[in-house]
Amino acid sequence: MNHTVLLHRTLFTVALGLLAQTGSLPAQAAKPTVPVFQDGMAQVVDGFKNPKDWIQHHLWVETEFDSDGDGKLDRVHVDVTRPGQTDSEGLKVAVVYETSPYFSGVASGNRFFWDPNHELGAKPPKRKAAPNIRFQNRPGMISRSLIRAWVPRGFAVVHSASPGTGLSQGCPTVGGENEELAPKAVIDWLNGRAKGFTTPDGNKTVEAYWATGKVGMTGTSYNGTLPIAAATTGVDGLEAIIPDAPNTSYYHYYRSHGLVRHPGGYMGEDIDVLYDFINSGNPRMRKSCNKTVRDELMADNQDRLTGDYNAFWHSRNYRERLDKVRAATLISHGFNDWNVMPNHSVSIYQGLKERGVPVMAYFHQGGHGGPPPFDMMNRWFSRYLYGVENQVEEMPRAWVVREGDPRSKPTSYAEYPHPDSEQVTLHLQAGGQAWGGLTLRAADQEQGVETLIDNVEQKGSKLADAQKSKHRLLYVTKKLQWPLHLSGTPRLRIRMASSRSAANLSVWLVSLPWDETGVINDNIITRGWADPQNHASLEESQPLKKGQFVEFSFELQPDDQVIPVGQHIGLMIFSSDRDFTLWPKPGTKLSIDLDATQFELPVVGGAEAMALAVGAEK
Repeated sequence: MNHTVLLHRTLFTVALGLLAQTGSLPAQAAKPTVPVFQDGMAQVVDGFKNPKDWIQHHLWVETEFDSDGDGKLDRVHVDVTRPGQTDSEGLKVAVVYETSPYFSGVASGNRFFWDPNHELGAKPPKRKAAPNIRFQNRPGMISRSLIRAWVPRGFAVVHSASPGTGLSQGCPTVGGENEELAPKAVIDWLNGRAKGFTTPDGNKTVEAYWATGKVGMTGTSYNGTLPIAAATTGVDGLEAIIPDAPNTSYYHYYRSHGLVRHPGGYMGEDIDVLYDFINSGNPRMRKSCNKTVRDELMADNQDRLTGDYNAFWHSRNYRERLDKVRAATLISHGFNDWNVMPNHSVSIYQGLKERGVPVMAYFHQGGHGGPPPFDMMNRWFSRYLYGVENQVEEMPRAWVVREGDPRSKPTSYAEYPHPDSEQVTLHLQAGGQAWGGLTLRAADQEQGVETLIDNVEQKGSKLADAQKSKHRLLYVTKKLQWPLHLSGTPRLRIRMASSRSAANLSVWLVSLPWDETGVINDNIITRGWADPQNHASLEESQPLKKGQFVEFSFELQPDDQVIPVGQHIGLMIFSSDRDFTLWPKPGTKLSIDLDATQFELPVVGGAEAMALAVGAEK
């Protein structure tokens, strides 16, 4: 550029500054660009919305762990997108942050999953090797998610790749401590407490001079799990999280009351399979990580033989480590999510509420994933990242999308479960191979035992729809004369015996008659699974003695649903659930003591509402 022109431009810029100071220039010309809030929410600001003005860069943040054992602290790959005014005007902004093991690719197919076709307690067939994930050695932006929603509203957006994935150093551990400490390090960097570098092994530092230090995390599924993982460290600066469909305990994701149970839609998946699924890091480190993490730690501790709870699973159970959590939490989940099931979010909601942490829940009637409406998220981050007094903490604690309503219009409730929900005890009446009864009053005479024969070839939906079957027991209420609102977590107390030393136990709560079109509703209200060998302890299973009865209780998945007039509520008890459990050979006989088995159903309005709905006495 011509030096004379450059000088004239510089003098002109100085003159503008002087005019602004003396008041001779209109005030708006010198007014800084700042976030704007209306109705308690951050608004799109013209000065922030042009992508050409955004500043984007990437770096590596040094952590406090060495998970790959190379003698050096691991560094995680991070990208940043921020308004240009963070440089041109010295603006400091809050951060919306998402971290993930998925950003750099995943393994394809399912041929490396476990084969479920074997007897309970037997050594499973050897699992096939997973395909290698192509290493994406392309420094730069990690993800584009969230950017167009939040940067125009005056936030920076940050992403990071989980340890051992993409260009992040370390080993994938699937719930290990480094998955908590990696996002903590990024938050520490945003607050000036950790070092950032321009390269994975160099010494040139990068500072987050543009950040206020206040951070909000969000994401869905695994990406929703990691905000909770970070929050359990109590890291300063993590002010708010919005986890959607998070996995809050890997044991409860891959096991159910001692039973080896697979996530819906992913038959044969286990924690070592998920390790292979995300193992996208530097190929030079994969061999050693595979050995120490997958082939030793996981192989020795995941225990597909008994399904017992142990120290390995406990270390991956965030529900047990909520005492340090201070981040205000808006959690979301679908009540028909059979992948990451609803109790993952319900347990965190209840645990944080008990500890006095600001918490709100958004539930919908759909499946896996589905964040809260954007306005709700906006209010949450505006309140806790920018301090906007929008009274979000005074809003109702629970929001449920009612049947048939759009997800953008949830119904508010003071709490979850519904404050008027009470556990109603229901009793089983004989006739379960056809339609037995499910009643408020126990039978006047002893009914004895009813039996079923396990057959994994029979799908649960066909068993529920069958008028009669020897492979399940079905106990049904009278036809509903009034809608019945269920809210909370059902529980089955059962006394049973098995003809073999091990057996699957599966329970579905269904709405009948079965409607394959889904016009009436989803038919499956909720489900639960348990291992009778764990009747006395979740940590130590005991082989069953042929024909000997055991007593225990377990919870089904939580729900909030209004069952319409004209439907029956049915409790279906069967053994192997083809879509979720292992597949033993058919023939195991389960015997259920009807008089000693009870079902607790959470009903809004309690026993009176239940009696009114079925036209019966309490």
